[in-house]
Amino acid sequence: MNGKAGPRVAGEGNTRTRLDRGRGALGPALELVHTGRAPTRAVLTAELGVTRATAGAVAAELEALGLIRVDARPGAAAGSQGRPSHRLEVAEGGPVALAAQVHADGFRAALVGLGGRIVATAPGCETVDADPAKVLGSVVEVGAELLRATGRRCVGAGLAVPSAVAEPDGLALNPLHLAWPAGAPVRQIFAERVRAAGIQGPAFAANDVNLAALAEHRHGAGRGSRDLLCVATGHRGVGGALVLDGRLHTGSSGLALEVGHLTVNPEGRPCHCSSRGCLDVEADPLAFLTAAGRDPGPEVSLLEQSNDLIRNHYADPTVRTATEALIDRLGLGLAGLVNILNPDRIILGGLHRTLLDADPERLRAVVADRSLWGQSGGVPILACTLDHNSLVGAAELAWQPVLDDPPGALAHA
Repeated sequence: MNGKAGPRVAGEGNTRTRLDRGRGALGPALELVHTGRAPTRAVLTAELGVTRATAGAVAAELEALGLIRVDARPGAAAGSQGRPSHRLEVAEGGPVALAAQVHADGFRAALVGLGGRIVATAPGCETVDADPAKVLGSVVEVGAELLRATGRRCVGAGLAVPSAVAEPDGLALNPLHLAWPAGAPVRQIFAERVRAAGIQGPAFAANDVNLAALAEHRHGAGRGSRDLLCVATGHRGVGGALVLDGRLHTGSSGLALEVGHLTVNPEGRPCHCSSRGCLDVEADPLAFLTAAGRDPGPEVSLLEQSNDLIRNHYADPTVRTATEALIDRLGLGLAGLVNILNPDRIILGGLHRTLLDADPERLRAVVADRSLWGQSGGVPILACTLDHNSLVGAAELAWQPVLDDPPGALAHA
């Protein structure tokens, strides 16, 4: 992300001069509107530290690029003083990013506009081939059809996968819950399929929980947090992500926060990593269904089955006991992470969000009891709020070049 804009610009000048002075503020201005932090031109002026005239020129340029809409109607939200300030909104018919997600129970494609708004989505299929090229080819075909049906301009494509993605080569190192080979070059394959489909813009790939955290930090439950910890279990396994000082922390090669392999039950189930009792196999949907004595059925995903069981059958003693056991294991893992990372907020996704809803006080008590920071006041533990947050996060990858340099990125899209 770009940092703050340069020093305050003095003087008025003509419109072109003001725009030239504010050219470097286009990216920061777009990011402020994109993340909802500049709902009016007055707020934009204050956030950028420029004159009202320069902020107006910047907003007009972003509107001319088809990215935002400046609403000057009477009754628009008031600024800090004087007459009501113009409202700033993302353009309804503006460009989109193609977002794709692959998980153990299938794949999905979507078109996502600025502001993290899902414009169109398609569920894809519910089986994942062992050949990543076939799967990624299929999900890109679904996305290309969405683009054709909507007629929207595409700025690029992003892919979320249930694996650590090593940098700089974009290799899926451990797709444990897919039958893909370790080290599959998912970014390269995805980019090739995107180009073959005639889709414009760059293509990216990253871990699904990292992308969920990015989306929640910009548009959801993590907004306003500086040091955000996200832990989630979707269809299989447990993942974690960390936003430090407002930026996604991925480590030196993209492999940070493999929280699924924290030991939370030393005598527990064997894990894929050759250890035992890891969070990955002790606090995911399969672990819950097993603890609840339910045989997973093929009709719907493990996540849907688990969520339904907790939400609709919590009075069943077996279900309640299984839920409490998973809460305790999750809390133990979270406490260890809090002691190491000292986040200012924790957000939980997938089945973990449902566990939090089922007994929030139990989970918070376990974390507080095991955490030094928890005993001194506690860290807020919240549910993720975005539907399809990994998809929204995948789109954020494609939107980032536009946020960095709106005119330059759109010239090549």
